[in-house]
Amino acid sequence: MDFRNKVVLIVGASSGIGRALALRLAGLGARVAAVGRREERLRSLMTEISAQSGYCSIHAADTRDTRAAEQVVQTVLVQNGRIDLLVLNAGGAPAIDMRTMDAAQVLDYMRSNYDVSVNVLFPVLRAMRAQNSGVVAVTNSLAGLLGVPLQGPYCAAKGALKLLIDTCRVEFGSFGIRFVSIYPRFIATEATSGDGMPAPFQMSEARAVDHILRAIRGGYLDYAFPWSMAALVRVANVLPKRLVVRVLRRDVPRLPA
Repeated sequence: MDFRNKVVLIVGASSGIGRALALRLAGLGARVAAVGRREERLRSLMTEISAQSGYCSIHAADTRDTRAAEQVVQTVLVQNGRIDLLVLNAGGAPAIDMRTMDAAQVLDYMRSNYDVSVNVLFPVLRAMRAQNSGVVAVTNSLAGLLGVPLQGPYCAAKGALKLLIDTCRVEFGSFGIRFVSIYPRFIATEATSGDGMPAPFQMSEARAVDHILRAIRGGYLDYAFPWSMAALVRVANVLPKRLVVRVLRRDVPRLPA
């Protein structure tokens, strides 16, 4: 995929992988529309891209709200006439123990990791259907393929997003829309620093962006990295469930008395 003059809408662009991806794509000639909740972070991103002679529009919004997400998409369409690539990169969660949570807290984490993507995805799909083309790239997580300790609501939201995109790939394929689900694990970002989660095989943001661009350009349907962690997840999904549960329980901390 040649990104020159392509309109790329990135959700979750104010920090982390989203910000790094926005910088890289703008450097490749894309017209980046950056979405996030923190306007000051988005302005800093726009300033950095402009200093490198790139194009970036910013859209500060809480896309957990359906109408706010719709407005962002419509604004990008008015400014650019089309959306060629949507990158759904929202969400994340620190180490969270469901034994200490109530239903509202669980649902809040799921909203930030699922609702945000749905709220932006469907207005964009409507536009891509009209133009009969487009690519949707979803930064999911290997945690969406296996329930792991201290990440229950995050795993549930990412698992739901995986199945939604798998179904979209079937139902929207005739409209020239391509979907790629990207499954990273343990990327060293500002948000993950000190989040309480162990992070084996952790990699840098820049290396993660290399993988994401490879997934988008390469026509993959699913793309998981790093390969070592992805292989462990695949093995866990074919082992007897009782064995996997026994192993994972070793990482569950004891609750204070």
